[in-house]
Order: sequence, then structure tokens, then C-alpha cells
Amino acid sequence: MKIYRSLVDLPKIKNAVVTQGTFDGVHAAHKVIINRLKELAAEIDGETVVMTFDPHPRLVLYPDDTNLKLLHTLDEKIAALEEAGIDHLVIIPFTKEFSRLSSLQFIRDIIVNQLGTKILVIGYNHRFGKNREGSFENLKEYSELYGFRVVEIPEQDVNDVSVSSTRIRIALLEGDIETANSYLGRNYSVSGMVKAGNKLGRTIGFPTANIFINDKNKLIPANGVYAVNVITGGKKYQGMLNSGYRPTVDGKVHTIEVNIFDFDENIYDQPLTIEYVDKLRDEIKFHNFDALRNQLEKDKLHAIQKLSAKLLND
Repeated sequence: MKIYRSLVDLPKIKNAVVTQGTFDGVHAAHKVIINRLKELAAEIDGETVVMTFDPHPRLVLYPDDTNLKLLHTLDEKIAALEEAGIDHLVIIPFTKEFSRLSSLQFIRDIIVNQLGTKILVIGYNHRFGKNREGSFENLKEYSELYGFRVVEIPEQDVNDVSVSSTRIRIALLEGDIETANSYLGRNYSVSGMVKAGNKLGRTIGFPTANIFINDKNKLIPANGVYAVNVITGGKKYQGMLNSGYRPTVDGKVHTIEVNIFDFDENIYDQPLTIEYVDKLRDEIKFHNFDALRNQLEKDKLHAIQKLSAKLLND
């Protein structure tokens, strides 16, 4: 997949079949659009193009609204679109100035003049341009004027999947990992760097890696204890994760800590990826560390059962 981080000096793309959107999560409904994109490109011996935006438009248009958390960092989105088999990814720096482009300017200047679009694929409720003024009817009019074809994904095709980025975010924020993963078609993941903690876990037989997530807009699932896969050093391990305020210890600072099973390596300042498989329980405040250790032993057995069942079902 070729990646372009601006509209400047885009190469000529052969029979470009184009779609555009935020594609946060690259979930099952997105893949309905992507699969249609690939089918149409094959029909005209063309190449697929996804146009997306960075930052997410809502982060620019509503900078004081801190409620939006994203399913994908930009790097994760790039990796997911590459895995989906896209030929070209155009990442447009989203600014307030860009948001003021009229629907006509967007189609004429970008879709036609910059990308040389032969076929434009859109979702059934797609809006575009300043204040989302552009509609499917506008696109049909512009397509006749500028000589490209518009293909709208039928409402039924998208509704059959019953997936949206919003639904996935809600599921994750409720700790409903099973639903979120089914919508995504894969395990939800977060990546970060391993940082030194207070090493309390070692004293009770459950050493943990403390994960620092650099992207403040990345969505972290609800507080609690989870069965997870851990990817570090190019290898995948099983483990369990606690996300929250550790009420038994101090209850003041939010942390993400993972206990990696059958693992004893120094990975401080190393990148690490967590795949959420299922939630085990909510956070609990224990009366003492013995009670905490006893619960962690039960959690580990429960996590192993969950992770083993997942492997059998995959």
C-alpha cells in the first residue's frame, strides 16, 4: 500500500476507485465498503484509493469536547487498511480551513482534479463538504458534470452488519469486549511503552508491566481485569490486565498493568501491544494483600480458561 500524507504531488493513479471517510476502527461495516471498492477496481482494471483525515475532524471542529476517544491511532489505521488490501491511502491533514471547502470544491478540486477518480464509492448516508451540505443527489449531479461514476452502498448492506464505530466505542466503555471484538472482527488492541512502576506486584507473586499510552485520544476500555494477549519482541503471550485506580493500593492514579504469563524478561522502555480478549471482573478493593493475591490466582485460572477457549474457537 502506498501512503500519501498530503494532496500535493499525488502521482497519477490508474483508474482510481475512491472512497473517503474517517475509518476509525476499520470494522465490519467499513469492510463492506472496502470489498465493494476492490470489486469495482477489478472490473475496470483500476486501483483502490482510501482518503482519510488526520486528526479526526471532530477533534478539530470541537477542540473543547474531550469526550471523543478513538478506536485507532493513525498508525493502527494505516496497518488495518493495508491488511484490508488497499492500494493507495491518502491522509489529508484536516484543518478548519479544509472543513470550509464547499461540496463543489471538494468534488472538483480533490475527487476529480487531484485523484482523477473514475468511480467514487460512498455509504448510503454519506455527507460531505462544508457543514455536510453535500448529498448523494449532489454527487450524481457532479458525476455527470465531471465524468465519474458514483456507487452508493445500499442501506441494507450496511444495516445487515449492524456495526458502527460509535457502537464499538460504547461496548468498550462498558467493558463488553466480546461484543466489541465481534463488531471489529478481531481483538481490540492498545499499544504503548513499558515504564517502571512501584514493583508491588512482584512482592505478591504477580509482577506487572506498566503500560504508558502516548496517544491521549486512544480509547481505553472500562476499568477492570481482563484476559489479554500480549505482543512484545515479535512474540505473543497470554496474560491478564488491570486497568484502573488499584483501590487496594492507593486509588489515586489510573494505571494499565499487565501480568504476562510464563514470562521473565526486562522489557522496560520497550513497545508492547495488548489484545483484549474478555473481561474477567470489575476492580475490587481488598482488605489486605493476601486477599488480593488469592483473587489474582483465581483471575489467572479464569484468564487461562478464557484464552484457551478463544484459541479453540478461532
